[in-house]
Amino acid sequence: MSKTSSKAKDKYNAKAYDNFTLRLPKGEKAELQNYVAKRGESLNGFIKRAIKHELERDKAEQGNA
Repeated sequence: MSKTSSKAKDKYNAKAYDNFTLRLPKGEKAELQNYVAKRGESLNGFIKRAIKHELERDKAEQGNA
């Protein structure tokens, strides 16, 4: 990949996405990658789905409070 196309992708990603770093104890990343691979899912997709699930669950619980 050329430097120009990398710069263009980086520029687009900076405009379109927010980033954050997730730190895990050594070995947990590989464990998660194996888990999601068996499910046919990406690590990013799994994390996004898990966060969305928790937010929806918390919202439902607050509605019942």
